[in-house]
Amino acid sequence: MKVILILYDTLNRHYLPPYGCDWVHAPNFKRLAEKTVIFDNCFAGSLPCIPARRELHTGRYNFLHRSWSPLEPFDDSMPNILKNNKVYAHLVSDHYHYWEDGGATYHTQYSSWEIIRGHEGDPWKGEVKDPEIPNHVSNMREDFGVGWRQDWVNRKYMQKEESMPQAVTFKKGLEFIETNFEENNWFLQIESFDPHEPFVTPQKYKDLYNDNYDGPHFDWPNYGAVTETSEQVEHCRKEYAASVSMCDHYLGKILDIMDEKNMWNDTMLIVTTDHGFLLGEKGWWAKMVQPIYNEIAHIPLFIWDPRSAKKNERRKALVQTIDYAPTILEFFGISPKKDMQGKVLKDTINNDNNIRSAALFGVHSGHVNVTDGNYTYMRGPTNPLNKPIFNYTLMPTHMRNFFSISELKEMALSEPFTFSKGCKMLKIPRNIVVYPYIFGSLLFDLKKDPTQENPIIDLDIETKMIKVMVELMKENDAPIEQYNRLGIPIEGNVKKFHLNLEEQREGVQDKIGDTEIVWRNKGKSMYYSFLLSIPPVMQSQVLTLVQKEMITTKITEIDEDFLIEIFKRIIPKGSNMYLEILYQLVKKGK
Repeated sequence: MKVILILYDTLNRHYLPPYGCDWVHAPNFKRLAEKTVIFDNCFAGSLPCIPARRELHTGRYNFLHRSWSPLEPFDDSMPNILKNNKVYAHLVSDHYHYWEDGGATYHTQYSSWEIIRGHEGDPWKGEVKDPEIPNHVSNMREDFGVGWRQDWVNRKYMQKEESMPQAVTFKKGLEFIETNFEENNWFLQIESFDPHEPFVTPQKYKDLYNDNYDGPHFDWPNYGAVTETSEQVEHCRKEYAASVSMCDHYLGKILDIMDEKNMWNDTMLIVTTDHGFLLGEKGWWAKMVQPIYNEIAHIPLFIWDPRSAKKNERRKALVQTIDYAPTILEFFGISPKKDMQGKVLKDTINNDNNIRSAALFGVHSGHVNVTDGNYTYMRGPTNPLNKPIFNYTLMPTHMRNFFSISELKEMALSEPFTFSKGCKMLKIPRNIVVYPYIFGSLLFDLKKDPTQENPIIDLDIETKMIKVMVELMKENDAPIEQYNRLGIPIEGNVKKFHLNLEEQREGVQDKIGDTEIVWRNKGKSMYYSFLLSIPPVMQSQVLTLVQKEMITTKITEIDEDFLIEIFKRIIPKGSNMYLEILYQLVKKGK
C-alpha cells in the first residue's frame, strides 16, 4: 500500500472548477474530481503555514497553545510514526519555511527528503549588488525588509519554467514514483509552495487570462485592506489564477503516472492545501489580518482510497486538517496515537459518515472560530489589549529567529498539558502581532449567507456556539487564559454578560492615564491597536503625547483621526506604510 499526498500552499477553493469556478483554466483539477471523493466541508484548523503542518504531523490543534513553531519533543509526528513502522516516508518540498528556525524539525521526521530553493524571498542566491526592480505597486515588504530585495535576486535564476521551484519539486516527486512504484509501503509528500504569493509564473499561464493590464508591476499583494485600484485588483487575481493553472499542469503529471503505472489499485491519493487566501473579497488581501473568513478557512480536499474505490462523489461531512494524520496511519494498519484529536476518514470517504458536529480554527492570539456547517461564530477578545496570552513551548523559536532575551526573561514553567507526555513547558508571554479586538465578534448564517457578507446578531445562537466552542477547547486542553481573554466561561452556564455580538464602543467612557475621555468612532480600536504594535518602552511616550495633546486642544472625545496625527510623530520615518496598514485595519473593524 502507498500514499501520495499533494499539499499546496494558499489554494483558494473558489478558484477551482470542482468547487464552482467557471473561469480558471484547471482541467486536471476537473480530472482529479472525477477520480476522487470531493469534500465540500473541509476546514483548516491552525493557521497559517507551519501551524497547519504541525497539525498534519500531530493530528491535533496547535493554535490555542502555540504560534508558529517547530515540532515539539513530545509531539507525535505521523511521518516519523510511519518510518518507525517500516513505512518509508519521503518529502519533496519547495516550502522554504522548513529551513528556517521555526520549521526546522519537520523535514527530518521523514525517511528522506529533498528541498528546492528560491520561493518568496528565500535567502538563496547571494548577490551584493542590488537587483533591478521594476516600477511596482507599493509593497509593505519594502519597509519591513522581509524578502523583498532577495525575491528579486531569486527571480533572475528562475527565468525558465524548468528552473522554477514548483517544476523542480514535481520532477523530484515523479522521480521518486518512477524509482519506487513497484515497491510497497511508502508515503510520498509532494509539497508545492505555489500558488502562494508572489504569483510568479511563465508567460504561457498568464496568456490563458487575456489580461490587458498595463499598470505598475503587481503580483505580490500586501497583508491588509485593499487600497489598490479595481484594475490592479483584477490583474492580481489573474496572476493568482495563472499560478493555479501552473499547479494544475503539474498535478496532471501525477495523474498521468498513476494511470501509466496502474497505481490506482493500491495507492491512496490526497490533494489539499493548508489554507486559502483573500484576493480582494470583502476588501481584504491575504490571510492574517482579519477574522478568518471562509475564503481562508474553508479549504479544498480530494481523496482517492483504493479500498472503497469511490470516485466522482461529494461528501458533506465536516472534516479538518487534523484528520489527515490518523487517516494515513490507519491506511497502513497503524493505530493513531491517543493524543491525536483528528478522526480516521475511511468511513466518511466510503459513505459520508459524520465524524464531528463542529470544528475549531484560528490563529494563535487571534479570534477563536467555530463552525457547525450551519453557522460560523468568530469570537474576539473582550480585552482591548488581547491579554493574557502565552506561548507554551520547549522549542523557543519564532519563524525566522529565536525568542528574544526580553521574552525569555518573562518565562515561567507551566504544568504539563494532557498531550505533553508529562513534560512541563516554557510559558512565555506572547507579543501580539494580530489585532482581533478591532473586529469584535461575528456570527454568520452559512445557509442564508454562504459568502459571509452580512453578520447577524442572534443571542440564542451565539449562546449555543459559545457552548460548542468551550467544549472543543476543553477537549484540546486549552490554557485557562484563552477563556479569560475571550471572556467565555470554562465551567457553568453561558450568561448574558458573556455575549459579545452587541458590544458597544461608540460613546463609552474610559481613561487615558488619569484623564477621563469618551471614545468616538474607531478611536478605542485605534488606540489599543497602536499600543499593541509598539515596544513597551514606547507606550509611555504615547500616553504622554496623547495626554499633552488633549490638554492643549481641550479635546476629551477621542476618535481615530485625532490619534493618527499623534502616532505620525512617533512612528520612525520609513515606516509610514505600516501606519497606513494599521489605519486601514481599524477602518475596516468596529
